[in-house]
Amino acid sequence: MYSVKSCVFCNLDLDSHQNIILSNDECLFLQLNESNKEGGLLEGAGVIVPKKHRETVFDLTESEWNQTYSLLQEVKKYLDQEYNPQGYNLGWNCGAVGGQHISHAHFHVIPRFKDEPFAGKGIRYIFKSKKNVRK
Repeated sequence: MYSVKSCVFCNLDLDSHQNIILSNDECLFLQLNESNKEGGLLEGAGVIVPKKHRETVFDLTESEWNQTYSLLQEVKKYLDQEYNPQGYNLGWNCGAVGGQHISHAHFHVIPRFKDEPFAGKGIRYIFKSKKNVRK
């Protein structure tokens, strides 16, 4: 069973590799140390998380949703200035089948760059794969 005491987004000191980059009253924008590696797979990537434990995006309050939007605008300005991406992927994974591995809502903000091997491939790319067809 999942415990809030073991949640890395509720207890930031549990993962020394994540850093608070920006915040507002109800949300944080976190990046892992590896996000700073130029040319790395996750260059500039991070997550926006509510400060209060919410399991999925569907559990956010209206205020948390609005604060997520507000912080996203600040995050984009920051990422544009620091990393100069040419595009973005944004998304929520909800539930284990949806790919959520941490049971605390987190909104992925992933900068994309024109020199990536998969530039132009969006998040639906995996869903269009014949290897992902349900039997």
